[in-house]
Amino acid sequence: MNRVAAVLLALMMTSMTLAGCTGDDTTIQELEAAALQDQQKIEQLNSSIANSSFQIVDLQSQISALNSLIVNLNMQILSLDDNLTSESEASESLQLQVDSLQTTKEALLSEKAALEAQLAYEFQMGYAQGVADASSDGSAISTLDLIHQRGTLKCGVKVSQWGMGYLAADTGVRSGLDIEYCRALAAAIGLNPETDVEYILATGANRFDLLAGGDIDVLIRTTTWTGSRDTELDADFAAVNFYDGQGMLIRGDMVPDDGDYSPADLDGLSVCVGVGTTSEGNLAGWADTNGVSISTVSVQDSWEAVVSLLDGHCAAMTGDTSALVARKYLLESDGSCGPDADSTDDDCDGLWIAPETMSKEPLAAATRDYDSEWNEVVSWTWYGMVTAEELGVHSGNFLSFADACVWGGADYNYQICTLLEESLGLGTPSNPLSDNWMKDVLAAVGNYGEAYDRSFCDGTYDGVSGSDAMTGCFFPRSGTLNALVSEGGIQYAPSWR
Repeated sequence: MNRVAAVLLALMMTSMTLAGCTGDDTTIQELEAAALQDQQKIEQLNSSIANSSFQIVDLQSQISALNSLIVNLNMQILSLDDNLTSESEASESLQLQVDSLQTTKEALLSEKAALEAQLAYEFQMGYAQGVADASSDGSAISTLDLIHQRGTLKCGVKVSQWGMGYLAADTGVRSGLDIEYCRALAAAIGLNPETDVEYILATGANRFDLLAGGDIDVLIRTTTWTGSRDTELDADFAAVNFYDGQGMLIRGDMVPDDGDYSPADLDGLSVCVGVGTTSEGNLAGWADTNGVSISTVSVQDSWEAVVSLLDGHCAAMTGDTSALVARKYLLESDGSCGPDADSTDDDCDGLWIAPETMSKEPLAAATRDYDSEWNEVVSWTWYGMVTAEELGVHSGNFLSFADACVWGGADYNYQICTLLEESLGLGTPSNPLSDNWMKDVLAAVGNYGEAYDRSFCDGTYDGVSGSDAMTGCFFPRSGTLNALVSEGGIQYAPSWR
């Protein structure tokens, strides 16, 4: 600024000197104009310098703020680095703990499996020894004794198969040959078949578990007697109450019933089959034997199979022929299939059963192993019903036959009187069967023919006239394995003596 003032002063003095000396006004004016312009430029420079100074101060302020922010961020970065290091170390520590716990868990699972195996072995050994000891000292506790202590018979049954084990949803009434067997068994051991039987649902998957675990006393539920089940499971089979065979219920729109059926008709189609049934293995073997490629659709029960059949997911369903016949009968009776059906899936009225038996299916009752006294009662109850029909004894005449059981009397019949008035030593020392136990059975369910007729026919059979006399049957007994031996079937009982 001092330099600028000095320059201005010099210019003014020069101007005065020139004015006084030369008197050249023009030159003086030009110099004054030039000086004025220089002054204006100097003022502009001063203004620019001032603005720049302000900008420099502002920038310096911003730089200071940024420096403070950088310092703060650096401190945060250092803190985060410390946290990350700490968290990483914590994560590694936790992972080490998890690995250690997993190792401990695996060791405990292995120890648990070993203990369970040892327990099962010791239980079997102890059970077998207990049975052996009990056999020698008469201290065996039979299921029959437990039933009498409880006051009820726990019978494992089906609820969905018409003719064998069926529970009517609208009335709560149970029916079927298996139900008749349960009621007969209750009567045989002195219980009331109307009030003292507890029916427990047994599925294809859980039935043997229920039996082995003591949840049921006897399994009477369309159960096939096989070698592997007899030897490998905790089950002892009793009498065969129905001789069945595996069959195939087929949709007519997918496989027409043209009278010329062969397994190849099902090639490439889907077949529904129950889980945990002998039908599963039989179906696989049948397909392999016949060179048929099928898609197996596993279902939990017959209801699921029916739904899959009706909606077209399965071209056929397989199982015991008795079950298939019953299912077809019900579907046609309730309007699900047939000419008046509401189904939108083409030929629901075309359901038909293939004329082929894929396997033998002897359906028998089953008890737990190592309980022969109870198994004998279960078996001979059925044999008693069969023997009664063989001898012409039924629910309507057994009392008259019993009245004639006077030794030496004119109407005395040794076989009939033995049936009606002998216990055969059945039962346990604590709970022997009474000499009148078969009378109680006949009063409760009648003979085999009467029980069959109520299950599969119209219930009007007189109990003595034979299978051909049964009417209104959706599964006739005549001409089948379930007819009496005298009629060409194979249903008969061991000698009653």
